[in-house]
Amino acid sequence: MKILQRLQPPVFPIEKVSIQEAKSFRLNNGVPVFLIEAGTEEIMRLEFVFRAGQVKEHLPLLASTCNLMLSEGSQNYSSEELNRLLDFYGIFFNQSAEKDCAGVVLFFLNKHIEKVLELSHEILFRPVFPEAELNSLMKKRLRWYLVNREKVQNLAMDQFFESVFGKSHPYGYQIREQDFENMTPAVLSDFHTKYYTSENMTIIISGKLHSKTPDLLNSYFGERGSNKNITEVPAYPLKGEKSKKIHISKPGTVQNAIRIGSATINKRHSDYPGLKILDSILGGYFGSRLMRNIREKKGLTYGISSTISSLDLSGYKVISTEVGQKNCQRAIDEIYKEIKLLQNVRVKNSELAVVQNYMSGEMLRMFDGPFALAESFKSAWEFGLDNNYYYRLAEKIKTIEADEIIELARTYYNIGDLYEITVGAE
Repeated sequence: MKILQRLQPPVFPIEKVSIQEAKSFRLNNGVPVFLIEAGTEEIMRLEFVFRAGQVKEHLPLLASTCNLMLSEGSQNYSSEELNRLLDFYGIFFNQSAEKDCAGVVLFFLNKHIEKVLELSHEILFRPVFPEAELNSLMKKRLRWYLVNREKVQNLAMDQFFESVFGKSHPYGYQIREQDFENMTPAVLSDFHTKYYTSENMTIIISGKLHSKTPDLLNSYFGERGSNKNITEVPAYPLKGEKSKKIHISKPGTVQNAIRIGSATINKRHSDYPGLKILDSILGGYFGSRLMRNIREKKGLTYGISSTISSLDLSGYKVISTEVGQKNCQRAIDEIYKEIKLLQNVRVKNSELAVVQNYMSGEMLRMFDGPFALAESFKSAWEFGLDNNYYYRLAEKIKTIEADEIIELARTYYNIGDLYEITVGAE
């Protein structure tokens, strides 16, 4: 019997990343609009972005609650009417409020663009924040909060942000049960008036665009006046907690959560592309060192990862995993072992080639289609960057050398600067 040998298909390096540029113009009142025309289906993606995230709020939950309440009733439509119209026109509607920005995204057939813009204007600029809907929302959010407080991974991540950025910083403070009682229609209306304004808005559109898109945008959003009296939130100092190691006791849990990391640079820094590559080697993909060691060889966890994330005022890196209580310290020791190896031993060419191919492939996925292009554009635009950021990243992926990886590991992964958060049984 002849045994067929399985041969791995050849791997070819990606020579060049080509990114479609966004076209831009301003509405009559100065609102910036970015257009990415691509795709063959009669579908559009419309995103309204406001600098109205968590960093702007003076009360916990304010930014996210204001954003969630936008679709709960307006001057001309009740909550039920808005949702019925969104369903009738097949509009997928998503709201989000993150640490720096907030807004809404809509996906729809381009033939419905005029109705979409009418509803968007109603939702964004004419909400009424009805008290009954607000009370219902806060009760629901409180229930989810109490459920999530029983999960070690959520407790660990909340404590990580508090430790890294400080308990008084909007990036760092933790939500408390009493915070759910502080939301009122008046508080939400005041926040909305300050931050959901024309001068604080950017529009990003992608897909197969309707021919009258610019004119219709001007008709619905280009004549709105701006609120020139925005009260800016004072700058918050980034001041991490003094204690580097914190354990939160959670008796009866099956696993302990581990979060190890610190504040770091963001996308504006020239070292950021190289740091992303280092992060991938350490724990940024399934074949990473942390996965091979702690999951595959030691069998201590089902999964472990490291992440580098950018925020407007900072960035952070974090290693995340959950392990059995008896293996908690052993897993932590192995994490530090892998960091020290990156600081002292050159990465082999074969390992580096795998990471380079993986990251190059991921970059291609980031620009695969009009909606992915819009997401990637926004991810750079938020930091005042353009597609040159991605070209620099692509070039660094191709050209980074082992000695540079060692230098990056020594500069940005000083073990004495890392916070170590554990949650679970003693």
